[in-house]
Amino acid sequence: MCCARQTGITLSKGDDFRLKIDYGSRYTGLAVLKSNRDVVWLAQVNHRTDIKKKLDDRRSFRRRRRSQNLRYRKPRFDNRKRTEGWLPPSLQSRVDNIQSWVRKLIPISSISYENIRFDTQLMENPEIKGIEYQQGNLQGYEVREYLLDKFQRTCVYCGRQDAQLEVEHIVPRIRNGSDRVSNLAISCHDCNQNKGKMTAEEFGHPEVHDKAKKPLKDTAIVNSTRWKVFDLLKDTKLPVECGTGALTKMNRIKLNLPKDHHFDACCVGKSTPDELRFKTNEILYIHAKGRGSYKRCKLDKYGFPRKPAPRIKYIFGFQSGNIIKAIVDNGKYKGTWKGAVACRSSGYFDIKNGAKRIAQGINHKYFKLIQRFDGYTYQLDRLNLNSNIKTDGRNSSHC
Repeated sequence: MCCARQTGITLSKGDDFRLKIDYGSRYTGLAVLKSNRDVVWLAQVNHRTDIKKKLDDRRSFRRRRRSQNLRYRKPRFDNRKRTEGWLPPSLQSRVDNIQSWVRKLIPISSISYENIRFDTQLMENPEIKGIEYQQGNLQGYEVREYLLDKFQRTCVYCGRQDAQLEVEHIVPRIRNGSDRVSNLAISCHDCNQNKGKMTAEEFGHPEVHDKAKKPLKDTAIVNSTRWKVFDLLKDTKLPVECGTGALTKMNRIKLNLPKDHHFDACCVGKSTPDELRFKTNEILYIHAKGRGSYKRCKLDKYGFPRKPAPRIKYIFGFQSGNIIKAIVDNGKYKGTWKGAVACRSSGYFDIKNGAKRIAQGINHKYFKLIQRFDGYTYQLDRLNLNSNIKTDGRNSSHC
């Protein structure tokens, strides 16, 4: 039986539960379906995006200290070897997040996984044919979905988001513009018609060229890690169904669901039914934070020590990040508070809800531990459902 405190649901052995995963570079949607029809749990995992910057900062600080003969750790011998299948820490964290949540949700009986989202080879060279590549009948959906993500579902010329968006050529085909994704953008119908045979620069928007030629960073992240995720899913010895991003979108449109990562997860794979019944009205937002730092001191922006880091992990039995409940009898913050705790050595802690501090300087004696910090922070929100989506109004999740 999985941990209900962490996931918000209880899964029992013998029940037919399918976990659906909509894997993305920044966000991963998760959904648990019972009997492949009843949606009993929805979540969105926000992956860490700060790892590379922290590694770069550490490298630059060390380089500066060495070059200016300041105190520094001596460099190690360059004899360490990378194991087979090694991934950079920024990518490995995404794989670890999915692995962690698959383990938390066991015993599930099967898994659906969006293994292919965008095909960059075909996007950059749409003329590939025959034995080199089989284009397939979903290629148009893949390109359009990629462009919608890249330009954040906004017209690149007027900035409208409430209009029907079209795929358009930055350099028109009549002027030898190609079908490569670097020459495609998203615009509303009016801008597309007004632009006509002009290039984006002639139309008064030279910045569109730069936006379209930006590297496919998010796509590269998914393509670099998707098979690693697939291998760890296969290691669970459960049946794993794979689907494409285009199929997910077609299922979502057919079911008339809003565009969200958790709803996309419900639509992954060919096993998606013609009708879904929602047994929950909440979505759990999961933010990956890591488990702390090895630094023994806090640094300023120049890399010099600012103050020592705490030498103890637990303060009065609490650790920063623990989810707590505080019942305050009097004072400015009189009432009941629930959230993540930020510990201080004085014993007067702060309570946070996400990034916002909702209470400050509360004595630790008022605190009751709900869940210890496990590398993630959690936030529950109401589910935004269309009026024509079937739901019984009950809430199967509880945190």
